[in-house]
Amino acid sequence: MELCDVHTLLRLPTGIFYSQGVKTNVLFLTRGKTDKANTKGVWVYDMRANMDAFGKTRPLTVADFEPFEKVFGSDPYGKSTRKDAGQEGRFRFYNRKQIEARADNLDIAWLKDSSNDPEDEMTEPEELATAITNHLKNALEEIDALSDALAPNSREVA
Repeated sequence: MELCDVHTLLRLPTGIFYSQGVKTNVLFLTRGKTDKANTKGVWVYDMRANMDAFGKTRPLTVADFEPFEKVFGSDPYGKSTRKDAGQEGRFRFYNRKQIEARADNLDIAWLKDSSNDPEDEMTEPEELATAITNHLKNALEEIDALSDALAPNSREVA
């Protein structure tokens, strides 16, 4: 946030690139004109809270991004006129002082998600590390099962 202007953060629904529970964010940034204090504030769009579950039966489509594209604006550098949608809206602005008060943590959420996913409430590094470890173990098991299904006779046992 010093070298670049981190102007927009898009909170994507969990599980769209990996398994359910894995959170993905897209950062929009531009190189600053100086090496200090380039981020004055960050616009955050929450496409995660209270959204349909995405996956094999309900893939994420271009149409799902239309509301975000509308509020993002036409300027690819994030300088279009924008409006904070308030506590109930999906698009909010957080100034640099508010972000600094959070120790520069951009995991910002204000909408209450009614999905009741316990991982949404995790904030401690130990909790997050345990959840990530479990997801990785599950992913490896799924990869092994897929490999077995694709070539049951070609896998060597070590």
